[in-house]
Amino acid sequence: MKFRPCIDIHNGKVKQLVGGSLTDEGNQAQENFVSGKSAAEFAKRYQRDGLTGGHIILLNAVDSEYFDVTKQQAVEALKAYPGGMQIGGGVNDKNAVSWIEAGATHVIVTSFVFKDGKINYENLEKLVQAVGKEHIVLDLSCRKRDGQYYIVTDRWQKFAEETVTIDLLEKLSEYCDEFLIHGVDVEGTGSGMEEELIKIISGFDTIKTTYAGGIASLENLERFQKLSKGKIDYTIGSALDLFGGNLPYEKVKKM
Repeated sequence: MKFRPCIDIHNGKVKQLVGGSLTDEGNQAQENFVSGKSAAEFAKRYQRDGLTGGHIILLNAVDSEYFDVTKQQAVEALKAYPGGMQIGGGVNDKNAVSWIEAGATHVIVTSFVFKDGKINYENLEKLVQAVGKEHIVLDLSCRKRDGQYYIVTDRWQKFAEETVTIDLLEKLSEYCDEFLIHGVDVEGTGSGMEEELIKIISGFDTIKTTYAGGIASLENLERFQKLSKGKIDYTIGSALDLFGGNLPYEKVKKM
């Protein structure tokens, strides 16, 4: 169990958003925090602190007027910490190689694979052929509906037909090196974790898994360690004092 840092970029700025509030129309979202620092500055700090395996996420759609400036921030962050972070947001088989060449260890993929409510295995195969299984992270961002956790796509706006189960994780692990699993309904809220989701994914240990969503205190972290049996990595955004929260970054990185 280790801490994975994050850099979320929206409209060209490092931000922390309430996950379920993001919409493509008007590039709007409910903001918890907007940083005056660049993505590269955060990347350099993570490098100094010896933190690896963190993720950079581009939160604008490819056709957004802000996508280019958001992408430039991401590129500069990868240059600042080559070989230290993963990248996600609009990744497909055509651009995946360019992100690896830019310094990312892995590409993080959601909507290219989960399309029209289903898993597109043909696209998964294309990704594997493009960069290799060892460079792929599948982002199973999910929201709870009817008592189950459904994968959501398109910046967390659309529900897929697939639910997060051990069987699904085992099947998908043949195509990727890691999973990044967001509890979207608690992402950015500081309201506590998706404990049921953590219990589900803690039963899987074929490949590395990182959980994100709702961890807001040291007590939460202790609870997370118990629920996950210490087998899952974690990331924290809005709750960190780096991003305007109350949870001390210096303490978290040492845990």
